[in-house]
Amino acid sequence: MGSNERAWPRVDAHDELRLLTEFLTFLRLTAVAKVEGLGTADASAAPIGTSPVVSALGVLKHLTAVERWWLSIETGGADLPSLWGEDADASWRLGADDAVDSVVAAYRAEWERSARALEGLGPDDRTRADRDGRGRTVRWVLAHLVQETARHVGHLDLLRELADGAKGE
Repeated sequence: MGSNERAWPRVDAHDELRLLTEFLTFLRLTAVAKVEGLGTADASAAPIGTSPVVSALGVLKHLTAVERWWLSIETGGADLPSLWGEDADASWRLGADDAVDSVVAAYRAEWERSARALEGLGPDDRTRADRDGRGRTVRWVLAHLVQETARHVGHLDLLRELADGAKGE
């Protein structure tokens, strides 16, 4: 779903799904860039007292769960376990083996699954839940992922600044 180089989508884009996936790719790479260069301690820190599970690595784990559910499972129909967990905070919690490299690698691996899930689909195609009358269009799912990823990139901006003072795009 794109290279490892952050680039804005083409401004004269005509292909709707390509435009949405290019924005998603840009945001994914931004999210990873916000975490890379941090040590595991800083990336695991949850500096907001009222949000004890919100850490930079926790954000990436949550985004991995979001992609798994919406693209691989819901849109692509893959038979994979959900990463949501038993409560609202589960997808944010870190395990003892979670480190910057391993969490980034898992997030990137999910991008590949997402790309496979979207192969051959168009913006008006429906998700698997459509058979129950609750399905969404692929367009809706991608727009949702763009907004959710963007929102969490904003969290990563602040978490990175709190960790080491670094600011960026």
